[in-house]
Amino acid sequence: MRKIPRVMSTQHPDNVSLPFFAETPDMSGEDEIQEAYYAFSHLGCDEQMWDSEGKEVDDFVVKKLLTRYPHFFRKRRLGEEIFLTLRVPNPSVEKEEAKILVEALESIPRSMDAARLFYGEVPSPPIFEVILPMTTSAEELNRVYYFYKNFISGKQHQAIYPGSVTVAEWVGDFLPEKIQVIPLFEDVSYMLRADEILREYLKDKEESYLRVFLARSDPALNYGIVAAVLGNKIALKKVYSLSQELEKELFPILGAGSPPFRGNLSPYTVDYVLSEYSFVETFTVQSAFKYDNPIEDAITAIKRIKNFVRYPLEDFDEKLALQCIEKTSEEYQDIIEKIANLINLLSRYVPRRRMRKLHVGLFGYSRQLGKITLPRAIGFCSACYSIGLPPEIIGLSALTREELLRLKEIYKNMEIDLSLAMRYFNPKILEMIPEVKEKLLKALNLLNTLNLKVETDLDHREITSRIIKDLKRENYLGLTNLIIEAGLLRRFLG
Repeated sequence: MRKIPRVMSTQHPDNVSLPFFAETPDMSGEDEIQEAYYAFSHLGCDEQMWDSEGKEVDDFVVKKLLTRYPHFFRKRRLGEEIFLTLRVPNPSVEKEEAKILVEALESIPRSMDAARLFYGEVPSPPIFEVILPMTTSAEELNRVYYFYKNFISGKQHQAIYPGSVTVAEWVGDFLPEKIQVIPLFEDVSYMLRADEILREYLKDKEESYLRVFLARSDPALNYGIVAAVLGNKIALKKVYSLSQELEKELFPILGAGSPPFRGNLSPYTVDYVLSEYSFVETFTVQSAFKYDNPIEDAITAIKRIKNFVRYPLEDFDEKLALQCIEKTSEEYQDIIEKIANLINLLSRYVPRRRMRKLHVGLFGYSRQLGKITLPRAIGFCSACYSIGLPPEIIGLSALTREELLRLKEIYKNMEIDLSLAMRYFNPKILEMIPEVKEKLLKALNLLNTLNLKVETDLDHREITSRIIKDLKRENYLGLTNLIIEAGLLRRFLG
């Protein structure tokens, strides 16, 4: 059995501070090559996501890593001890990015050639897994799996033309012959069907294991924090049951960020997250975790994750969880529709930190008057926190006091997450969004039912008050600097 990595460094742009090696505020290209090395060599991560979705990506990453840092990679073999995992576009959703998938898959055999030259033998493939975002069916996974097998590695056996040599004889072999496709479930409705999709995908595969990626940010963006947490937990429960049924190892990955809304995985909350999602094998360490905290704290937390031994989730009331998902997500979406214009306005002034395009397929549902579109989850979070409106409370107003108290039995860290989030609440925002004031006040009253320990960050409140004042006056010139100031206090951008 191969080593399954425990800590996946990602390129999510949720950091306020820039790493020392960044040449520009919007990291890309050569910065990300150095970032991968830094994550492996200094932070102790054992996996780096290499993201070709929504941005330009360097397909020669393996060659550059091996030639620039030979001493390190001779001691720590890429593909055996540490891993590089591609995230590719999903052609079913991202039509304009579709051919980037082909380019990314074509780079896998080329990376194998670079590793063979470096190690002087036929090594383990440096890249042999790809992550498919927004997975909705086994068919989408099979298209990637069989496209690689039939049209990338498979072409090596074809003759150039009748009577000629094969492609492999002409330009060399194409290895590995097959890859693993990791489904990334980003929508709650497909998380709830994760076991069905995985069962269908695995039925004709001989693999003894599969890694399964559960998003934490995008479900929160689309449905609110309660639906995101409960959707994750139901999916983990179903994945465990399927693993027992098929007698195959299924290794969940959780894509958690630093803000409570996006997972609350920071160097100081690791133990809470490990206990909440105890069946997860691999946790993502995003940019705020890496760059907005002292390096010694980040390293210590990464060691804690690597030493954690996963175990199945405690049993919980799935019927109650589904009921809470339905009620809170409907309320959340109704509120977000009404304040979307304000969020979109402020998100324009959030620094990007990475050269990325809009993540298509997210929060966008039909209405009579058009379609609501929100920024990516990080920009959305940043906008909300920057006006003193923690997005964690949006949607809670749909629950009764009894439901909220029972929810604590499933969502174990709810009081911890909400206590941290409410540090950044500013009551002045309620006067700016009168159309949802009543529902937000109801949510705030419900919070009194809980045992929250809130220490208001007064410096943060002062900055958010200035942002609210500038928005009212339509004075947008200084917003980016104020957003950064507030983010530095929180230790995350969004």
